[in-house]
Amino acid sequence: MHLNNISHMDYLPDMEIIQSDIMEKVLDYMEAYDADSYTAQDVQRALQKEWLTIEDYGALLSPAALPYLEQMAQKAKQETAKHFGTSVCLFTPLYIANYCENHCVYCGFNCHNHIHRAKLTMDEIEQELQAIAATGLQEILLLTGESRTASSVEYIGEAVKLAARYFRNVGIEIYPLNTEEYRYLNQCGADFVSVYQETYNTDKYEQVHLSGHKRVFPYRFYAQERALQGGMRGVAFGALLGLDNFRKDAFAAGLHAYYTQQKYPQADISFSCPRMRPYINNAENNPNDVHETQLLQVMLAYRLFLPFAGITISTRERAGFRDNVVGMCATKISAGVRTGVGGHEEEQKGDEQFEISDSRSVEEVDAMLRQRGLQPVYIDHVRV
Repeated sequence: MHLNNISHMDYLPDMEIIQSDIMEKVLDYMEAYDADSYTAQDVQRALQKEWLTIEDYGALLSPAALPYLEQMAQKAKQETAKHFGTSVCLFTPLYIANYCENHCVYCGFNCHNHIHRAKLTMDEIEQELQAIAATGLQEILLLTGESRTASSVEYIGEAVKLAARYFRNVGIEIYPLNTEEYRYLNQCGADFVSVYQETYNTDKYEQVHLSGHKRVFPYRFYAQERALQGGMRGVAFGALLGLDNFRKDAFAAGLHAYYTQQKYPQADISFSCPRMRPYINNAENNPNDVHETQLLQVMLAYRLFLPFAGITISTRERAGFRDNVVGMCATKISAGVRTGVGGHEEEQKGDEQFEISDSRSVEEVDAMLRQRGLQPVYIDHVRV
């Protein structure tokens, strides 16, 4: 599949189309969003409110809000304590394959990047799961590259069944699926799906997704809805900050989650806030103008706009930053992370997706949370 024979806005024959108007709403709002049009008065007004409007949310993401980060942080900490107490959930990802059929110019797994590819056998997966479970973790996120050929739905389903033996919560971060495929994985034991749109600017999306199924913007956009219709308990949203205008992308990601929550009030909604990171053969892949200050602004705005939503802080970020945002706005933190294939039980079998900044173990992250007066939580949901 090449650049010229797939339209980034047209579904392919095997892609399910669902009835929803959320994409049109989000894209219309994003197109009209002018971050530079907000004033200090707009930010101050937003900070006085208990519940934010979409306009208030836009103000908190604007440059005008930068002098108010301390006030935003104080209010975010109050909201986090109100809805989550001192609890911070711990989990770790397990990459079971890194084969990919997409050409995404910013990703270490892209099909044209010359890296060592690997796919774990079921025996190897079980060994990895046992090693991770021995750390005390009870939540795991299974990841693959986006290749239906190398990592079929059936292969992922068998991996989920194994993970469900060792962990109470099993999330998946894989290629987007149709509703019935999500239902199958839910029946296997998965209950949470993470899908990141990367950028909500459809023109930029076309430029950075040159081939593969991922090139189709609307199919990816509606993955969370299909997952919820397939029985999943929760879904995560996010944009890859620094890939395009981060304020517009964060604004759109927030609205994507907001409208999904309105339509599926029972859903567990959360955000991840990844910034671009270097990867093998591309050491210059950095998040442009998204520094820690801007990342913090995005996370605080997410918390104040959707107080009930979870927020995950990735090992893409340095330890000091992660330590500061847990309890303030972040409610979930990864630990003992490897971004190559395997690597928890034995040496990793395949190369990593990106470089991490925080390599601390579960024990070390647990100790950090306790020192900060926070409560490490190893299980926040029991599947019945």
